[in-house]
Amino acid sequence: MIRYVYPGSGPVEPLDLYLGEARTHPDRPWVLLNMISSVDGATNLDGKSTALGDDDDLAVFKALRAVPDVILVGAGTVRAENYGPVRLDPERIARRRALGLEDVPRLAVVTGRASLDPEARVFSDPDRRPLVITSTSADADRVAALSEVAEVVQLDVLDAASIIAALGGSKVVLCEGGPSLNGQLAAAGLIDEVNLTVAPVVVSGESARIIHGDGLEPPLDMTLDRILMGDRVLFLRYLRSANRGRI
Repeated sequence: MIRYVYPGSGPVEPLDLYLGEARTHPDRPWVLLNMISSVDGATNLDGKSTALGDDDDLAVFKALRAVPDVILVGAGTVRAENYGPVRLDPERIARRRALGLEDVPRLAVVTGRASLDPEARVFSDPDRRPLVITSTSADADRVAALSEVAEVVQLDVLDAASIIAALGGSKVVLCEGGPSLNGQLAAAGLIDEVNLTVAPVVVSGESARIIHGDGLEPPLDMTLDRILMGDRVLFLRYLRSANRGRI
């Protein structure tokens, strides 16, 4: 059971909670991150973030995936986690329809060198072809191969602002990492919300933090919005302080 720790107390239904929140930005999509880490900040165990989670984390993961127009992810995460097509259960689809959203969010994968296998599981549903965002300097043969299984957009400058702009009229973008892509978004000041699951384990090792890149100067000022707790894990939601009036 997932319950409130702050503010208030008592049980909570993740789908009701996350879908019931307004997320708007005046001149671009609202960008939220969903990440998991160990107590000591590791973002994966044996190379996979899913190894840190549990059933409560999966419930929140599924609830958050019902929220956005687009799910954004880096190619390294797609490979490490063996991403497949985005699939929602009938309840989440019905709830999205009631809100005027498409049945399923679009999956967008960022890869600077178009270094994805066209036969990978992520491309296995021809009815839901993902968007691949890559550079104009990417290998032409790789781009051609990916164009057979995805919509490919090539950008002259593959930076965070251009990536978000390539997502068209999206109102909400959910970024699932990895840490380097998160770092690009943070450096460009494009993170509005961070949802962090904290798993009660200490991992050590060389795993990157949830946001990895050059230090931010000044740091993004975030405000703790709430704390939820499952049987083992904590769920922290932070909002960009400048955006709290838009919630």
